[in-house]
Amino acid sequence: MKSPVDWEDIRLFLAVARGEGLSAAARQAGSSPATLGRRMTALERSLGQRLFVRERLGYRLTEPGRQFLVQAEEMEAAATGIERWRDGQSPRRTVRISAGTWTSWFLARQIDALWSPGEPWTIDFVAANARLDIARGQADIGVRNRRPEEPWLAGRRTGDVAFAVYGRRGGRLEERWIGVTGDGAVTPSARWVAERHAAATVVRGNDPRLILDLLRRGVGRAVLPCFVGDADPELDRLQEIEELRHQQWLVLHQDERRHPAVRAVIERIVRLMRDNRALLRGEGSGPAV
Repeated sequence: MKSPVDWEDIRLFLAVARGEGLSAAARQAGSSPATLGRRMTALERSLGQRLFVRERLGYRLTEPGRQFLVQAEEMEAAATGIERWRDGQSPRRTVRISAGTWTSWFLARQIDALWSPGEPWTIDFVAANARLDIARGQADIGVRNRRPEEPWLAGRRTGDVAFAVYGRRGGRLEERWIGVTGDGAVTPSARWVAERHAAATVVRGNDPRLILDLLRRGVGRAVLPCFVGDADPELDRLQEIEELRHQQWLVLHQDERRHPAVRAVIERIVRLMRDNRALLRGEGSGPAV
């Protein structure tokens, strides 16, 4: 007869899975890496499943580990709900939406279409150019530029997104460019500028809003999503970049798509994207930035 799983081991498992290793988890849990390692080995033995692949740079979840993570997070949420109930607080589900900076900006500006104060859930916007791991609970909904390939993820296409070169309206159109540095440099639009106009790039910024401010000042040209550039009365579209046009997909974990809060937010995002399809495709204007 197998012994029951200790909740403390589950709590430590969550720390290791989210920290992708023992060192970060040990700091969070107030334990030593060696102790955490022994507890994870004991947990795997009690479950009869290998939860992690031990690598030189950290711990990576196996497929059983990802499945166990979903169950562990449900237990964590239930425990949090009990604590809030005990303390007289009303538990509210948080729906975490991960998207690139500009898409997060677009969704935040349309918050009234996604959420209202009477909803039994809250929304967290997580702006990130790198993909967050939905399987590990870093986000509930991801807005991505391609269909998900992982079998545990579900996807729903919302349309296309267009990109173009912009400059200040009425400004001088010398061949000067504004580039992107830092985390934002990984995006296809940032790479497009870096690969074709590195020699003519006169200034760079690590925050897309800095790029927009520099554009408005007439420093140079830059690439923006059309739903940003076309909506700005201070900018002129100079050239659409067809090769940067991409599909837009909403991605979520198979186990989460039936949760009422997640399902409601998904449907509202789909409706919002549909209502703004022309703007996203570069075929219409929108409200001023």
